[in-house]
Amino acid sequence: MKVLPFGDAALLVEVDGLPEVLALAAAVREARPTGMLDVVPAARTVLVTVTPGTDLAALRRTVLALPVDPSSAPEGGTVEIPVTYDGPDLAEVARLTGLSEDDVVAAHTGTPWRIAFGGFAPGFAYLTGGDERLRVSRRDEPRTTVPAGAVGLAGEFSGVYPRPSPGGWQLIGSTDVQLWEPNRDPPALLEPGGWVRFVVAGGAA
Repeated sequence: MKVLPFGDAALLVEVDGLPEVLALAAAVREARPTGMLDVVPAARTVLVTVTPGTDLAALRRTVLALPVDPSSAPEGGTVEIPVTYDGPDLAEVARLTGLSEDDVVAAHTGTPWRIAFGGFAPGFAYLTGGDERLRVSRRDEPRTTVPAGAVGLAGEFSGVYPRPSPGGWQLIGSTDVQLWEPNRDPPALLEPGGWVRFVVAGGAA
């Protein structure tokens, strides 16, 4: 574990991978160090933000002393997301993976996805741990606008665009589920540590 200063009111902690990220983020939240404002997990880092003037040296000692057991990373609940598999890149994903379009759908719905971390846009969550056959590269030319609810693949990740935005992921379907609602508590539907299970809208996979 490597702890680095991140400006004058935050620390960035580098760890080995997602299990360590989830375990460390949970440990920091439970410890609630003096001055802590937020804990932001990413793929291999945890950002701990604090109020200006907080003693970062003391915070660093606290973080380094926390017991972090990757096997004890918290398990969140499961969110079911119905998807209409009509994406403009479904045929391309089938070609890239060597699967039929039906097999792409079966692979996407057949394995639960872990909510790894958020980013890119409010409500967007990077989902990992799905069927390895679905690992495909981003599009060579990103789209200038991807509609809200688009379900995509990129590398090891799947994700759902919470609002219209540019994007380069391979789009395989769409959903009506609202990923971000400012008046909801919490506003983001998908919280790190939880799970997503995609299902075929209107029927079984």
